[in-house]
Amino acid sequence: MRTLGQELQTARKLKRLSLREVETATGISNPYLSQLENDKIHKPSPQFLGKLAALYELDFQIVMEAAGYVAPAKRDTGPKTLSGDTLFSQNLSPSEEGQLLDFLSFIRSKKGV
Repeated sequence: MRTLGQELQTARKLKRLSLREVETATGISNPYLSQLENDKIHKPSPQFLGKLAALYELDFQIVMEAAGYVAPAKRDTGPKTLSGDTLFSQNLSPSEEGQLLDFLSFIRSKKGV
């Protein structure tokens, strides 16, 4: 299972943003962001998580769940994890979406092996 820091780093990289660019956009210091992504900060500020969720176009509820502030909500549709939300926010083309679904099916088929 991936950590909150790993998930936030992935979201930042998918947005093609440097830590300095995130700092400029959010006002969150570069060292804090680096420590957050490297899991040195275990209870990040919800205010900072809100700023990152907005910048990375993530569902704040899912970010708060990943940070352990709220219990995961049961969802029938849409992303259920921070990873899923990160991918969902990328405006995938139909072709990319199909490729991801094919890859997910492949991974799931290997679980029983």
